[in-house]
Amino acid sequence: MDGRSLGTLADEQLALAREASSGRAAQTVYGGREHDLRQTLIALAAGRRLGEHESPGEATLQVLVGRVRLHAGADTWEGGPGDHVTIPPARHDLEAVEDAAVLLTVAARA
Repeated sequence: MDGRSLGTLADEQLALAREASSGRAAQTVYGGREHDLRQTLIALAAGRRLGEHESPGEATLQVLVGRVRLHAGADTWEGGPGDHVTIPPARHDLEAVEDAAVLLTVAARA
């Protein structure tokens, strides 16, 4: 078994995000091209956004640290530590209300 601490990884990625000019950092936790599932830990410094982008397909977002807002059209969802949301199949963006780390889980498109 290959276990790791998401808390420690979130802390590491947040430190990198705070130093990065983009205000973000990410690391794949599981998956890739040869897997049907991909999980990525994304860290955003307060006030930073991922920017609007297409839906990756079937996906969920779990907040590990901080607070975020997910915007999809006229809909907005705000979550904090432990909150979980299904990402709508529409263009959307993610905003860090405060320094935040989230776990994005994406199922591969068939």
